[in-house]
Amino acid sequence: MNLTTHCLQKYAGHRQKMIEEIIDRGIKDLRVIEAMSRVPRHLFVRETFQHKAYGDHPLPIGESQTISQPFIVAAMSQALQLKGEERVLEIGTGSGYQTAILSELAAQVFTIERVKSLGQQAKQLLDRLGYTHINYKIFDGTYGWRELGPYDAVVITAAGPEVPQALIEQVKEGGLIVAPIGDDQGQELMLYTKRGKRLSARCMGACFFVPLIGKYGVPEKE
Repeated sequence: MNLTTHCLQKYAGHRQKMIEEIIDRGIKDLRVIEAMSRVPRHLFVRETFQHKAYGDHPLPIGESQTISQPFIVAAMSQALQLKGEERVLEIGTGSGYQTAILSELAAQVFTIERVKSLGQQAKQLLDRLGYTHINYKIFDGTYGWRELGPYDAVVITAAGPEVPQALIEQVKEGGLIVAPIGDDQGQELMLYTKRGKRLSARCMGACFFVPLIGKYGVPEKE
């Protein structure tokens, strides 16, 4: 029995309820549903919060960051329409949970985290769980990871006023970007498709994420 199989036995009922809830809310992509049923979400939060890990709400993970609620993770993943051959850039590794879901869905994931302690913890856990096709970087994610691009899709897990131009440039023609846009007064989850030098946009609904801190995002408070 591998680590993931053993871990999935714990909170199995909670996980099934989570899956039922995201389906009820409109998640239809079977690959996304199966991915979320395979990843032990409770391992990506602090032990004191593990009993709440499968509830449809965000949870703190330290360093003023959060793990997004399951429905939002599922909705962002579904929006990318991943088939299994894509290269995906993730801005904001955080707990590593969204990273794990993307890794279940795509051929390669390139993930950037500006907070060193979070990035290291996520990598350690994802390594333990057997994920081998994830590339990690501790850096300002608003710059992207140009030398390893271009990417089929980009996932931004923090909110800024707009998608940084550097990230737009690193997406292939016809590629997708999913990102929360706005500030602490209001945000919308947006899906963009790259068309030449422009983006076509579709609003997926209201959301709330921590700020996208970085050179081309939100300035860090002193």
